[in-house]
Amino acid sequence: MIDAKEAKQRLIDGNLRYLDADTAKGDVSPLVRRVTALNGQHPYAIVVTCSDSRVIPESIFSAGIGELFVVRVAGNVIDDHQLGSIEYAADHLGTKLILVLGHTKCGAVDSAIKGHEGRFIESIIRDIELAIGDEKDPYKASCLNMKHGVEVIRHELEIHPVHDPDGLVAAGAIYDIEDGSVEFLD
Repeated sequence: MIDAKEAKQRLIDGNLRYLDADTAKGDVSPLVRRVTALNGQHPYAIVVTCSDSRVIPESIFSAGIGELFVVRVAGNVIDDHQLGSIEYAADHLGTKLILVLGHTKCGAVDSAIKGHEGRFIESIIRDIELAIGDEKDPYKASCLNMKHGVEVIRHELEIHPVHDPDGLVAAGAIYDIEDGSVEFLD
């Protein structure tokens, strides 16, 4: 298993390959499907991101089958379900890096800024409103929302990188849906 620093570098390198790609670069071959079916998954990073159909972590980071453990929910908010998924990947699969990946032009963040009513989306909007406060700039609000998610993970999973620098790491980044770049902000 690789450490969080190497995992982050693999994400950065994968995004650079993605920026120059015309087609997906991750390995999705029958051989890899067979190997992971027989030997299990060993993802190098946990990625918590939005359900937005334009945000595809495996493509963004040029990753193939078994390389990323992806948790998706509108607005990349963090609740007990996401924490449980993260905890599973960290404890059972040994993954050391948790990346909260926000993105530009996020509809859930925009709904929180402009106000939105709905039966089930309300819990998502409340979480985002808590994260962004009175911020009205969509990019800044997406960054605040992502950073809030990172802090929730650190607090709830008791991640203390100063005390255990080789242990579990939670980091944040923003994906630009126009140009495809990922900016690590944490």
